Amino acid sequence: MRKIFLTVALLIQTLAMAGGSIKEAPYVNEDIQDAEVGVPIVEDKPEPVYIPPVVQDVSNVKVNGLYTAIGLTASRYDSNCNCPTALKKDTSVGVVGRVGYDINKYVGVEARGLKTNWKSEGGKLEHYGAFVKPMIPVTNATNIYGLLGAGKTKTKDIPVGSGKINGSGFAWGAGVEVDLSRDEAKEGRYNREFDGHGDQEEGLGLFVDYEKMLQKSDAPTADALSVGLTYDF
Repeated sequence: MRKIFLTVALLIQTLAMAGGSIKEAPYVNEDIQDAEVGVPIVEDKPEPVYIPPVVQDVSNVKVNGLYTAIGLTASRYDSNCNCPTALKKDTSVGVVGRVGYDINKYVGVEARGLKTNWKSEGGKLEHYGAFVKPMIPVTNATNIYGLLGAGKTKTKDIPVGSGKINGSGFAWGAGVEVDLSRDEAKEGRYNREFDGHGDQEEGLGLFVDYEKMLQKSDAPTADALSVGLTYDF
């Protein structure tokens, strides 16, 4: 029994001494060390997909400065002659027609014709002219305009010795136009900047103007006052 205890004690002592000499084994190489370092996993993010915006076609808005007009006119004729048999003054009523083009809101060109048919003292009058038309916008619906150009004027059925007119020369005038259409920009691309005035709209308007049909010294006086409707295309 004593031998058994000695044997067990010796065995325990041997195991204790053996356990005290156990050391941690060094790493053999760097690959093993690196293997224990945590490597983060990076997930690839998908690239954003570009979707181009839908572009709608923009229609072109063509600005048409063309216009026409028709109205009534009252003309006046004065022979400026002191001849005893001469027709001193005469008035007649007729029609006037106008065709023009507004280049922009400040200037246009116009051709017009005038003919009187209803006479009071026996005289009739015809007149045709071409003009430059400077304009001053007062409001979006109203503008004042002038007329500077040349015309041909002819009187008919004037008594002998009263100083008939049959000639051409400088003519001028002035007037007012009022646009009755709605001056609002349309959806689209304008071929010139929208100015909000009647030269870019279509519809009816009113006009009143005065014209000196022949400006010549020593010539009979012929002028007219007209009123009517315009239409912008």
